Amino acid sequence: MRRMHGPDPEKLKDASFERASLARIWRFLAPYRGRLVLYLLVILATAGIGALPPLLIRYLIDAIPHHRTNEVDLVAAAMVALALGTTALSLVNRWFASLIGEGIIYDLRAALYDHVQRMPIAFFTRTQTGTLMSRMTNDVLDAQNAVGTVASVTSDVMTLIATLVPMFVLSWQITSLALLVLPPFIIVDRLLAGRIVKLSRRQMQANGDMSAMMTERFNVSGALLVKLFGRPDAEAREFAGKAAGVRDAGIRLAVLSRYLFAALSLVGAVGTAAVYWVGGREAITGSLGVGTVVALAAYVTRLYSPLTDLATTRVSLLGAAVSFDRVFEVLDAKPMVADAPGASRLPAPLRGQVSASHLWFRYPAAEEVSVASLESAATLAQRDGPGDWVLRDISFVAEPGTMTALVGPSGAGKTTLSALVSRLYDPNDGSISIDGHDLRDVTLASVAGAIGVVSQDAHLFHDTIGANLRYARPTASDAEVVAAARGARIHDLIASLPDGYDTVVGERGHRLSGGEKQRLAIARVLLKDPAIVVLDEATAHLDSETEQLVQQALAEALVGRTSIVIAHRLSTIQAADQILVVDDGRITERGTHLSLIRTGGLYADLYRTQYLRGPDSEVAEIAPAG
Repeated sequence: MRRMHGPDPEKLKDASFERASLARIWRFLAPYRGRLVLYLLVILATAGIGALPPLLIRYLIDAIPHHRTNEVDLVAAAMVALALGTTALSLVNRWFASLIGEGIIYDLRAALYDHVQRMPIAFFTRTQTGTLMSRMTNDVLDAQNAVGTVASVTSDVMTLIATLVPMFVLSWQITSLALLVLPPFIIVDRLLAGRIVKLSRRQMQANGDMSAMMTERFNVSGALLVKLFGRPDAEAREFAGKAAGVRDAGIRLAVLSRYLFAALSLVGAVGTAAVYWVGGREAITGSLGVGTVVALAAYVTRLYSPLTDLATTRVSLLGAAVSFDRVFEVLDAKPMVADAPGASRLPAPLRGQVSASHLWFRYPAAEEVSVASLESAATLAQRDGPGDWVLRDISFVAEPGTMTALVGPSGAGKTTLSALVSRLYDPNDGSISIDGHDLRDVTLASVAGAIGVVSQDAHLFHDTIGANLRYARPTASDAEVVAAARGARIHDLIASLPDGYDTVVGERGHRLSGGEKQRLAIARVLLKDPAIVVLDEATAHLDSETEQLVQQALAEALVGRTSIVIAHRLSTIQAADQILVVDDGRITERGTHLSLIRTGGLYADLYRTQYLRGPDSEVAEIAPAG
């Protein structure tokens, strides 16, 4: 199998400008290259215009002693024109920066969302949701800052060139003296920049951990669990600890960054003082004009600002490179289940035959389905190899329009088998087919369109009832939505609500009861109108009255469709055309309810010990033969 992990997180701590990474970032920026070139040209023009005011000041000062009033007027007019030009260019510059930067944010987020929602279920069982959210927000923003950093570098380089050229023309000696500060700049940068990069990564990780905790605790289920167990104080302490990690990393990062900036500013101040000292002495001796000294002083101030920026640019670029790597790390994770090259759609109309041939399956190793940096410390400690075999040499055929029930002890492999039918996973060996078409040879979209699933925990989005139903078929008319709800025995309840189908169900549908959510899930499947229906404990944990309504809805949903049912309620199992008894990953018995009872095997034992104790216990026991 293909491995699915990204770069080693430890290697990312020592981030550097690798040619391959830069080339990949450049390819990602392909749609923006034309605008990026124009953006850089605007920066170049801004730097060139910015170099002119000191020369005008020099000309003005030298004109004053000679009382050249006209020249003073021209200089003032020129300075106003330069100010207007600089303002116009700054507006164009900002427009290009926003256009490119926001476009990159959009592209990265869209690519991440599209890729992540195609990942296998195992990816989400190991990944911390909050960490993943942080990757899609904070890291995307930091990666976008790379464009601003590149623009800043270009601006600084152009400013340096536009500053040094006239400085050398005015006085190469003083300019050389001003450049003596370069070695201290480089030394300070090398001493502090690496530590800043490491602190930045530590702060990113701490932010991800804090976000993960908030995501888990602030959904309805998490909040309910905290309240039921009376742990708000413990939760507050744990969150405070994580928030303290973010705070401490932020403080250290801010202080260290200030040390770097202060050290560079101090070096620049010393260089500026030296230029004033030498230039002033030469002006007194008459070697330089007063206007030239003032112009050089203005240029020196203009010189050290980009030098300081460039000295700290390495930190910004490394931070952006780390963020790009963290984004690419997720994009590089290859989905285990994906369309094969040349995959075709399942033909329509479908008969709905489901067949499994010698299926073997075990859950994959962590590195095949997950990204290490998205996992918690606890799950990282459990990144072992593939698990034991969950399904062993499974074969069966579910004929069109029939019901196949899967029964057996907890952990026997029933839900895993239903997941293979829905192609949430692919088998390690053997095959599973619909109408003779191996699921690995057809598109995932066509498989999803052919199968409807009602699980034990029916999930609803925080949206209206109508929107949740139309998730199965967005183009459905109001009449079709109502017909599906009637079939699921839920329309009357919806109609009785003040807002009807526009009622918001709340996060995960928590404003509805379990039976109501189940019937909405069944209505959603009816609206989808699939050829095959998978029911995974769809009537579990319901009271008898609610179960009766759900059973009526299921009877409507299963008419004319092939169904694979995992259930412990006898009323569902009795109606099956065939019952497959799954034990330790194998089908140990198969037949109808009556035939299996008479056989006296595991099914008969389960029937006596479990089913007859449930709400169907009034059904008479059938004695085994012999």
